[in-house]
Parts: sequence; structure tokens; C-alpha cells
Amino acid sequence: MASGNEWKRRRDSVGGDSTREARFEVAGKALADARIRNRPVEAGGFACPIIIEGKKDEIALRKLGFSGPIEKYNRGWGRSRLVAYLFETYGCNNPVDGGPALILLMDWDRTGGRIQNDMSIRLRAMDVVIDENTRMELVRAMKPEGKTVESLAPFARELKGMMQVHDPTVWDNEE
Repeated sequence: MASGNEWKRRRDSVGGDSTREARFEVAGKALADARIRNRPVEAGGFACPIIIEGKKDEIALRKLGFSGPIEKYNRGWGRSRLVAYLFETYGCNNPVDGGPALILLMDWDRTGGRIQNDMSIRLRAMDVVIDENTRMELVRAMKPEGKTVESLAPFARELKGMMQVHDPTVWDNEE
């Protein structure tokens, strides 16, 4: 069994710096990249919709400056109907840049993981290209602070500062 120092050495050797600032830097970059893809085309983005679980998740993302389309999983529809709607509305690829058609960003708790996995399987079965990178980066970086998209809201000021490093173009008129 490895000692505490051995685990730290292994973690650090694969880039697992656990300091809050380093973790928020990783989260900030992931969020900035997603925000750029989500931003409306007329604002220099790709209008790539983000699929989240519910209303509080949308509030958190709007607080972080996301201004493009956001679709909610919890809308009273069955999963099959939602997948069909997403496919019919957004297609298989993003029409602006040819990249992923959707950013799938469910919570990183057990329920969110199940929804993420199920939605991913269903969408990929219809050849919809999805981006799950933002969620994976947030899972690694933000787990100590919370396990949900809505748990990002209390850290909006810090995260926006980190996001600005990677996306400095839109912060002039925001609080």
C-alpha cells in the first residue's frame, strides 16, 4: 500500500495539483471554452447549446456569463422525446464550426452521472456529436466545492476571473 507521500507524488506526476487556485484555473479554462462555444454567433460564438438538468443550473451558468442556448433535461418530457427534440433542433454537428452539436453538462453526483451516461448513449446512437469535456474538467476541478452545476454559482466571481484569462472579450458590461 502506498504512503501518503507516494500518493501525492503519483498525483502530481499526472498533473493533479490540488491547490484551489490551480483547480479553479482548470475549471475557468473549461468554462471559458464552453462559454465561447455557447455564445451567440453574432457575439463571436458558435451558438452551441448546453444541456443541463434544471432551472438552478441555468441560473448558475447565466451568472457565469453564458449567453447562448441552454436546454433543460428536467422539463417534464421522457428521455426519448428530449433526445428526438435535441436531434431535430440541433442536428448531429454544429452548423457554425462543424464541431459537437451539443455540450452535455449534467451534475457530477450519482444521479447526474447516470443521466449523462444515458443521454450520451442515446444521442450517440443517433450520430449526434456531443462535447463532454467541460463536465469532465469540472468533475476533476470542482468536486471539493460541490457536485452540481448550481454549486458553481457561489464561486462565480472567482471562476469569472479565471475565465477572463482565457476569454477576455465579454466582461466589460458584466458585474
